[in-house]
Amino acid sequence: MIALLGFVEELRQRGCDFRILNGSFPIDTTTAQGRLLFHISAALAENERDVIRERTIACLASARARGRKGGRPAKLTPKQVCTARKMLADPEMTIKEVAEAFGVNRATIYRSLGLGSYAKGATGDAA
Repeated sequence: MIALLGFVEELRQRGCDFRILNGSFPIDTTTAQGRLLFHISAALAENERDVIRERTIACLASARARGRKGGRPAKLTPKQVCTARKMLADPEMTIKEVAEAFGVNRATIYRSLGLGSYAKGATGDAA
């Protein structure tokens, strides 16, 4: 909202007026009452956004306190990851074969085992 208020003020300094013609109530910033209504509307919108953010944070904290974990469930269990590591220790075994054995995509194996661009310290830059 601060960006919108700054934009409207910049328009006003350039000699342009800001008018909202559609909606439940028109806003005309050429008048003192219009500017007041515009600022009140912006303040209410910012307050609503802050309230939503606070409620979301509180709900996530409450869920964590109840032992709930957000996000998508892992495709591979820790035991499967350990098995995949052992399978890849065999030089004859490929990532593709391991992925097929677990019914997942190759990228899942790379991500779960921290290989390739998922390795710790990997920058992801192509040479």
